This record gives sequence, C-alpha cells and structure tokens, in this order.
Amino acid sequence: MVIAVEKYLLEKIEKEGTIHMTLIDPEKVSPSSASQLATEAEACGTAAIMVGGSTSFSTSDLDAVAKALKESVKIPIILFPNGVTGITKYADAIWFMSLLNSSDPYFLVGAQVMGAPLVKKYCLEPIPLGYIIVGEGGAVSVVGKAVPITYNEKERAADYALAAECFGMRFVYLEAGSGVRQHVPTEMVQAVKRATHLTLIVGGGIRTGEQVKKIAKAGADIIVTGTVLEENKGLHKIKELIDSMKGSKKAH
Repeated sequence: MVIAVEKYLLEKIEKEGTIHMTLIDPEKVSPSSASQLATEAEACGTAAIMVGGSTSFSTSDLDAVAKALKESVKIPIILFPNGVTGITKYADAIWFMSLLNSSDPYFLVGAQVMGAPLVKKYCLEPIPLGYIIVGEGGAVSVVGKAVPITYNEKERAADYALAAECFGMRFVYLEAGSGVRQHVPTEMVQAVKRATHLTLIVGGGIRTGEQVKKIAKAGADIIVTGTVLEENKGLHKIKELIDSMKGSKKAH
C-alpha cells in the first residue's frame, strides 16, 4: 500500500530522476540550527528531511529538533531511527527498516516489534526499507553489529537487495556510513539497480558534486547527504550537490 509520503517520493523520482534528501542528526544540532539547515536545503530543492543518527539520543532532544523542522519546512520529515528512541510524533513518515546484514536480531526485527505500536500510535507512515551496510560502515556498523559487505562485493550486495525485494520491501538503502572516506562504489549501485525493481537509496561518504553525478548516473534514485552539509554550512554546498543530479541519465 503506497500512501502520501511514499507516493510523493515516487512521483518526484519519476519527474526529476535522482532526488536528494538531507539527513539531520538530532545529536549534532540545536532546534534552531536544524531549522536553518532544513530551510536552506528546501530552498535548494532537497526532496525531504531525514532525522536520525547512528548513536543513541534523548527522546526530548529528538522531539525538539523534529518539532522545529516540522514548523520550518513544507517538505516531508522522515524518521531514520537507530532504535525505538528514534521515534517521535513530530514527523510525517518513518523508514521502517531492517538492517539486513546485522548479526544481532534486535536490528533485524527486535526494534521493529518494539517500535511498531509507537508508529501506529503516532500515525506515522511506515515505508518498508532494507538497510545494507557497505565497506567501512562507520559508527552505524559498530552500533548495528553489522557484517559489512566489502566494496568489491557488488554481487553480494545485489543478493541482499534481492532478498529485501522478496520480503516485500519497496526501498533499499546502500549505506557506507557517516563521515567515511569512500562512498558506495558505482559498480555496486549498478549491480543492485539491475538486480531489483526497488527504489534505491545511497548514502555515506558523498562530498562532491562529481561524486553525486556518478552515483546518480549509476542508478541511485535517492542520494542522502548529511555530514558534508554539517561541515560546509550554507546554501552553496547544498546547491552544488542537488544541481549535480540534474540531467544524469541512469544506468539500466
């Protein structure tokens, strides 16, 4: 069942090709600075704001940041939770995701069982997502007890994505990790895109317009950036990344 936010994303991808999302970590920003970043990102054409991080954070801080974002922008606020504490009522939707290459059942289904009642209570739109850690993985690899897929294991990544599709998930996320040195290889993006019909998200280690252009051309439907926007405050960097997606013809 495809409802409001998911429908919006799919229509935007159909119209524009690859779209951009801005990731905001509630541990690294104040409500006011989060609002400023989101407002600038919206003005530059980012499609949605994702809220979440790899490490634990207080629910009060999450509530304050998410509430400020909701009051600042018109684009969707989508939760990107690291567990049950990553859920707040001040959002439109949630990536209801399973960390497919985790060695801990908590990240495969445990947190989801605990979080589902809150998702229902807060009337959040759940968007089913297969989450796959690649390469270094950064903090999320450690926290999520992932067994990362190495950068050269493109077929293994494609197999995980295909499993996600067989489970009925509609989105798959290739995650290199926040602040890592190397982004997901374009060959891996191509392999996953060719193996499935899933909407493909790519994030982690993406810092330049040229990188964005290559990943978009390889087949990414959504590109997520966060750290680079924290490090390079202002409209210029956001505009550079988003403008680089335009006109990129995806591989088939």
